[in-house]
This record gives sequence, C-alpha cells and structure tokens, in this order.
Amino acid sequence: MPVQDKVQDIDVIVIGAGAAGMMAAASASQRGRGVALIDHSERLAEKIRISGGGRCNFTNLHCTAERYVSRNPHYCKSALAQYSQHDFIELVNRHGIAWHEKKLGQLFCDESAQDIIDMLKAECDQGGTVWRMATSVEGIERLDSGFIVRTSREHWRCQSLIIASGGLSIPPIGATGFGYEVAKQFGLPLTPLAAGLVPLTFEPKDLYGELAGVSLDCDAHAGAGPHFRENVLFTHRGVSGPAILQISSYWTPGQEIALDLLPGRDAAQLFEEAKRSDMLLPNVLADWLPKRFAQAFCAAHIAIKPMKQYSAAELAQISGHLHDWRVKPSGSEGYKKAEVTRGGVDTDALSSKTMMARKVPGLFFVGEVVDVTGWLGGYNFQWAWASGWVAGSVA
Repeated sequence: MPVQDKVQDIDVIVIGAGAAGMMAAASASQRGRGVALIDHSERLAEKIRISGGGRCNFTNLHCTAERYVSRNPHYCKSALAQYSQHDFIELVNRHGIAWHEKKLGQLFCDESAQDIIDMLKAECDQGGTVWRMATSVEGIERLDSGFIVRTSREHWRCQSLIIASGGLSIPPIGATGFGYEVAKQFGLPLTPLAAGLVPLTFEPKDLYGELAGVSLDCDAHAGAGPHFRENVLFTHRGVSGPAILQISSYWTPGQEIALDLLPGRDAAQLFEEAKRSDMLLPNVLADWLPKRFAQAFCAAHIAIKPMKQYSAAELAQISGHLHDWRVKPSGSEGYKKAEVTRGGVDTDALSSKTMMARKVPGLFFVGEVVDVTGWLGGYNFQWAWASGWVAGSVA
C-alpha cells in the first residue's frame, strides 16, 4: 500500500504488538481512546507464543519488587501495585482460560499460549484498536502537542506514543533495538544492555564436555545476588537450567559463580558415615550426585582414593568444595538464547506511576525496553501486563 499523503489523527499509537503493547492498547482503547497498534512482524506476539514450552508462564503468584533487577529497585513497585498478578488472573478467568500452578508460584495455560494471545487481541478489539501488522515505522517527529509517526503504510498524528517494542532477546522472532533508538532520539538515557536469563558458557578447556545432558539440584548465586535452588543442566558449551538462568541476571563477565552441589545436605556428615569404607570417593558421591558428574568432578579437583585413606582435613576441604564450588564462565550464549534483555531505558527518566518520559510529555516506554528485568517464572510477563496497563490507563 502506498504511503498516504494525508496525516491521519488518532489519540494513541502503540509501537509493538507483544505482551506489553497489546495490554497498553487494550487499556487505552477501553477508556474510549482511539488507538492504533503497529508492529513490523506479520505474526502477533511471537514471544508469548513460544513461551513456557508453548503454554505461556503468564504470571507468578509471588510477584514483588524484590524479584526484579533494575538500577532503581523501587521503580517497579507502583506499576505492580496498580495492576497485580491477581488482576491478570482475574482477566484470564473472565475469558475462561484454564490454567494450573507449577512449582514456585508459576502459572501456565492448560492448553496453549495462543489462549493468552487470543485473549489480549479480544481485549484490544473490544476497545476498537486499529491493527497495523507487517508495518514498519520509518520516522517519529515531536510536535508541540503530540507526535507524527511515519510508517510504511501511512502517516499518523497522535497525542500519546507508547513504545512497547521489546528488547534484543531472540532475534529470530523479530527482536530489534528500535525502542532504544527512540529513547536516544528523545534524549532519554539507557542503562547498559546485556543478555538476561541466559545460559552461561565456558572455555573448551574448562568444559566438562562429557557431562552434556547431566542435570543436578543446586543452590546457585552470582556475586551478591540472591541464591536460587533449582536444577543446573550441563550443555556442550557450558551450563543452563533454571538456576543458571536466574543467576545470569546478576552475573557480570569475569565474575565467578558459586554452586552448592549438595543443597540441604551436610557433606561432612555424609563423609563421616563413609570414612572407613574401601569405596573410592566418586562411588560414594554417586549416591548423592549423578554418577557421571561425581566421576568428572573428582577427576578434575580431587586425588581419588579409598575413603579410609583421606584425612579429616582432606574430607573437610572436599566438603567445602562441594558446598561452594566456584567456577568462572567465559561468557553467555547471548541474545539468541536469552529470554530477556537486562538494562534499557533508564527508569530515572520515566515516571513510575505512569511510565511517561519526564521530559517528553506523551511519550511512554513499557515492558522489556525499560530497565526492569524479572526473575524466571512469569515475572517478566507480569511486568509487561502491569507497565502496559498503567501507560494505557493515562495515555
């Protein structure tokens, strides 16, 4: 379709038809605002579609500000209070979507993530949202009272502009740095960007290549970040699994990570029970750890001999090593495997109550493009729902 010469007027334009964008469009349009929702992709909400193994871990019962990472740890409190996980659950129930709770408060659809996409689309349609999929934004200009948004299909003039274009994670489904460029255009600062909720890698010489596929229960942390007790999965390139994805949001390059390989157990007590045995240490550890891991761990770090030949000091040292195994990743798998982007539009430049840029009236940033990153387990979707709803309620 050729670009029209005439500029069309509308109250609100939302750029990005993902979780935060659709929520913002629904919120604004149901207030009676005219809303156009623009996205460069042909398919709607790909990140929702692939999330949670196709069943969308759509929120978490335990959403609190402490479970988000941001330069300003208090910023997300207002939005999460204005639109809580319970508000979203009520919306899901109203649409008759069956769901269930998994561990740690994670909520999933019984059937398909498509149920959440269909629900959000229906909410937007209820308010009369104008859809513009497969439409690229070619320029944005600020007016005295609003913005001109030039697209590949037409030009729009709007009073409020909501940027919900996401971050850099998972480029194959269309992730770009568009939102960061808009922030720069209007003079808003960015905090450093990095892949978050991402597997970590090791140098080939450090990698226990034969352990690929082995999984074990660990208590993991990075630096001064919180401890996470979940599974660690060894891969051909490094480590993954829920515990690693969680601590990756607190890890910085060059920093060690710490793993307690026997969480909730006392290795010293276990050794006390076996210290007079003729069994080799890897065989003893195989009662508590995956056999392949026990063998590789001992071969890399410990002189292997029968248990009865270890001194008390040696066993104490081994016990300490098992409860505080320090390893230094060489990097991460990057944005192609990251579930989210850490960092983003600096929250100091945004109102926590409305998501609007303090120095650019009418310009809002919501969702992943903002420097707010949730834990694994539905927290990032809840931030998308909350920030999108808040912006839409005032735009």
